[in-house]
Amino acid sequence: MAQPLSRSDRDEHDREAAPTEWRDPEPFSVEAQGQSLSFYPAGKDRLNALVELIDGAQTSFRAFYYMYGNDACGERVRDALVRAAQRGVDVSLAIDGFGSDKVEDDFFAPLIEAGGRFERFQAKWSRRYLIRNHQKLAIADRKRAMIGGFNVEKGYFAPPDQDGWHDLGLIVDGSAVDLLDAWLDELDTWIADSSAQFRSIVRTVKRWDGSEGAVRLLIGGPSRHLSSWARCVQRDLERGSRLDMVMAYFSPPMKLLRRIGRIAQKGESRLIMAAKSDNGATIGATRSLYDFLLKKRTRIFEFAPCKLHMKIVVLDDAVYVGSANFDMRSLYINLELMLRIEDKGLADRMREFIDAHEDGSNRITPAEHKREATLWNRIRWNVSWFLVTVMDYNVSRGLNLGL
Repeated sequence: MAQPLSRSDRDEHDREAAPTEWRDPEPFSVEAQGQSLSFYPAGKDRLNALVELIDGAQTSFRAFYYMYGNDACGERVRDALVRAAQRGVDVSLAIDGFGSDKVEDDFFAPLIEAGGRFERFQAKWSRRYLIRNHQKLAIADRKRAMIGGFNVEKGYFAPPDQDGWHDLGLIVDGSAVDLLDAWLDELDTWIADSSAQFRSIVRTVKRWDGSEGAVRLLIGGPSRHLSSWARCVQRDLERGSRLDMVMAYFSPPMKLLRRIGRIAQKGESRLIMAAKSDNGATIGATRSLYDFLLKKRTRIFEFAPCKLHMKIVVLDDAVYVGSANFDMRSLYINLELMLRIEDKGLADRMREFIDAHEDGSNRITPAEHKREATLWNRIRWNVSWFLVTVMDYNVSRGLNLGL
């Protein structure tokens, strides 16, 4: 009888087999709580939808991205912004100075020349340096918005067989756009003030009111108290009985891990994690938690066709979509944006979407995990957990742990 493949052997097999077995899902739309929601799982569809959103703007277009690349995709989006400015649209673009450090200001000169505005959320060597503005948000005419986990860089729009990131973009038309627009007003004010202090963003995050109804805009960021994002998901985990999650980076604190385990024991908990990433330490950090979760009967899968960058949480009838990973930095430090909509029909549709990902994933069983959890692997996983929970992503990304 043939011996089962080890995870490392299977990962190598998946690199060859997955592109012919997995295809990014087609776009789909859902009406929920007065919101018209259009989802774009494939990179080419996300890029086309973003450009169409810019091209359709009539009065204003504002956007913020954590990472912006000096490549063909970045040029296509920039050129769409230039066209909008040339036809009289009030255009503004802001990017994170740390995440977009490889693109020079000169790249955006055509936008400035056309009458648009360009700014950076600039990191400083101070407490402010610790903040990453990890959000991704675009708003046209204060009426339609696009959010998700994707950046404006070719890897986020490439297909799986070209080593693209598997991600999700969402165009929103409805009252949620008012919340997104109000948050962007707050963000613009802080970015424009070069003398703004760390405590000002702490106050902004603390006082943010993202509504208390079925449609909420949750903001993550540094605060003496839990941000609205961390506080809300923590509460939902405490009360929930069914959890489905697709998450690029997963290394939450133990108190949240226990709540996930409790859901698995009394109801159902399914996690789809990354088998591939540009940061091997994040994979090791996640695997260091499998033993606890599997003992609680959590169903765990690793998405194998390509790198995973998606961030979706479905807790009972509540759906979270946005920029935040489920790790210490995204929960407590980075500026993040998560739209929460409580609607059974939407939750059911998103679970169907997650179901399809099982076909492109490896099931992690207790027996297999026990085989993989050698002393050397456990050491590497635990070191990885320390690196990604205590240190910056960019430090851990530069280390080769063989993961």
